[in-house]
Amino acid sequence: MRSIAVMNQKGGVGKTTSTVNLAAALAAAGKKVCVIDLDPQAHASLHLGVSVRDGQPSVYDVLTGEAMFPEVRQQIDTNLWLLPAHLDLAAAEVELASEVGREVILRDKLAQDDQQFDYIIADCPPSLGVLTINALTMVREVFLPLQPHFLALHGLSKLLKTIEIVSKRLNKNLRLSGVLFCMYDSGTRLAAEVSSDVTAFFQGDQALGIAANAKAFETRIRRNIRLAEAPSFGQSIFQYAPQSPGADDYRNLAAEVLKMAVAEMPQLRRAA
Repeated sequence: MRSIAVMNQKGGVGKTTSTVNLAAALAAAGKKVCVIDLDPQAHASLHLGVSVRDGQPSVYDVLTGEAMFPEVRQQIDTNLWLLPAHLDLAAAEVELASEVGREVILRDKLAQDDQQFDYIIADCPPSLGVLTINALTMVREVFLPLQPHFLALHGLSKLLKTIEIVSKRLNKNLRLSGVLFCMYDSGTRLAAEVSSDVTAFFQGDQALGIAANAKAFETRIRRNIRLAEAPSFGQSIFQYAPQSPGADDYRNLAAEVLKMAVAEMPQLRRAA
């Protein structure tokens, strides 16, 4: 099983869009995939057509000890499951502040789950609090979506430091493995320059350790109005506009991720 956290402390960079549509593309390729929505805004859940009403179980109940994964998990489509979020999740940061072992709640709950998946993909909130730390202790990989503008590298060192601290103290297997450019304008000089700068950053000495094997995906997620429209219909891009450039891009990204599992990350193949 591969477990991936999609994270960036900056909002509006394509994090949730990438979580949902990569998961849907992997499911369409025959892989069993579970999305865990850890953002109190519940955008990944809404994107998949799920709105948790008051009183219904959500990831909040898992974190507070009121439920286990199977009680919350919903099947969305063939090969695709979701642990949905609710606005209550925003209170978890405060409620868990004095909880012993609060950083590893999801890891421990996942270890008790009998359901087997090929991929678990966690959509993290745009912050570096308890919810994100829980995701990082639960997974082995981090995917980092970036928008190609001149602030793309701003805050990146802090984010890498957070991943490194979690890796050293709580999850020695954690690594940044993929960098994904979203909302990409292929015809602009700026996009090309930023892509080059980011690639150079991850090839330099500053990206050693947890980012030593990180790669920028060849697939660029282009700006596409269909990708922006799909969440309002509660559908992935493959349901809403399967022939759109956005659908093509996420199919290509899924193909890269599948290839990575076989060719570039043999330790994950052995663990599967």
